[in-house]
Amino acid sequence: MSTAPIVSKVWSFCNTLRDDGVGYGDYLEQLTYLIFLKMADEYSNPPYKRDIGIPAKYTWPILKAKRGAELEGHYIELLRELGQRKDVLGQIFTKSQNKIQDPAKLYRLIDMIDEVQWVTMGADVKGDIYEGLLEKNAEDTKSGAGQYFTPRTLIKAIVECVRPEPGKTIADPACGTGGFFLACYDFLTNTANCDLDKAQKAALKNKTFHGNEIVAGTRRLCLMNMYLHNIGEIDGEVMISPNDALVAASGQSFDYVLANPPFGKKSSMSFTNEEGEEEEDDLTYNRQDFWATTSNKQLNFVQHIRTMLKTTGRAAVVVPDNVLFEGGAGEIVRQNLLKTTELHTILRLPTGIFYANGVKANVIFFDNHEASKKPWTKEVWYYDYRTNIHHTLKKKPLRFENLMEFVECYNPKNRHKRKATWDADKNPEGRWRKFSYEELVARDKTSLDLFWLKDKSLTDLDNLPEPDDLAEEIIENLEAGLSSFRAVLASLNKVA
Repeated sequence: MSTAPIVSKVWSFCNTLRDDGVGYGDYLEQLTYLIFLKMADEYSNPPYKRDIGIPAKYTWPILKAKRGAELEGHYIELLRELGQRKDVLGQIFTKSQNKIQDPAKLYRLIDMIDEVQWVTMGADVKGDIYEGLLEKNAEDTKSGAGQYFTPRTLIKAIVECVRPEPGKTIADPACGTGGFFLACYDFLTNTANCDLDKAQKAALKNKTFHGNEIVAGTRRLCLMNMYLHNIGEIDGEVMISPNDALVAASGQSFDYVLANPPFGKKSSMSFTNEEGEEEEDDLTYNRQDFWATTSNKQLNFVQHIRTMLKTTGRAAVVVPDNVLFEGGAGEIVRQNLLKTTELHTILRLPTGIFYANGVKANVIFFDNHEASKKPWTKEVWYYDYRTNIHHTLKKKPLRFENLMEFVECYNPKNRHKRKATWDADKNPEGRWRKFSYEELVARDKTSLDLFWLKDKSLTDLDNLPEPDDLAEEIIENLEAGLSSFRAVLASLNKVA
């Protein structure tokens, strides 16, 4: 069954609602509430006959029978009452509000959702529908939703490298809409060598995934996204915590941590000074298990993720460039990461693949180990997929096949038998090479910010990208520069 027509139909109605001031994110939230109610109703009927716990007055048939002002009032009451529950259902309806002020359009949306049998639809189909809606929401750059949506092709490549095993735990301390969880679930259920028995399937559904997401609306979308992909139960335990992961140690260690922590400004908090003026202060986390105290939230997430791992745990984390070169706390974090974990791979990513503009990012892969006097990192392999690479979100998006060479070079089945593609004489344009621990710690500030390929656009006019691509890249670089400049200016103002 093709998901495209359903996604198109469901999403096209958003254009009608936008005239009434209902944005993409608000529309997606209303869809979440209503689809969940419809599925609960389907589960209450044969052959399931499950009591989800929704009071009789708030069931789907009652809602569908209402019209006009009565519908609007009933819907508002329903949202408020269901949001007080403690299970997954309650978490999805927490702080829910009706954003569709026209009862006729609300009924039209209810009627459209009623046409689809969601429970009998395959998890891959209904999951793909919701993922399609999330991606469309991420494309609305004005809403900022893109910061919670990691490109699924990138996630798939990361999971192909890490290759999670059945019976292991998987965590993401900044899980957004749940992309890493869904890719791992798909890998474990569809990979030929993962023939899961009944107990493993139950554990995968209910015990494998653990996450944090502090943005209430995004957490709601994540819970629904996971549920539509057959992760968790409609009336089961909540897998995604609303707590700030950085405040304290997780209290549980995990086999895998895969994450794309939020980029952007340093963590800060607002307060009112003695003169009654609003001020901002950098937010730091004073944790004994951190190597360095800093207000840089990306560095804090790297430190936190290391503490989340079992002694045999493995991590893959998307980080901005500053994590690789920033001095002070950044240098301390890199030095300790190289010593206490086996930082074995860095994938350098191009611009133009994230919905947030100006992002220059990398993926760092590291394995945790027991304490040792000798550094665990012996060499770090780099794959440069940035130099002379040009992607745009619409005309030339990143596709999985673009990262296939990296996955092959990573050699997931035996990464200790890797072969470099770069050779100074035979293949100076090779994108895959290694640097020794000694080479890296000898660099200024233990910088891991390394490139070796020549930028052809600087020397060969025939290799210039298309004008549209070039313009977009210039905009990306300008926005990245402005973001860095604002951060520096904010620091200077605080010092002054």
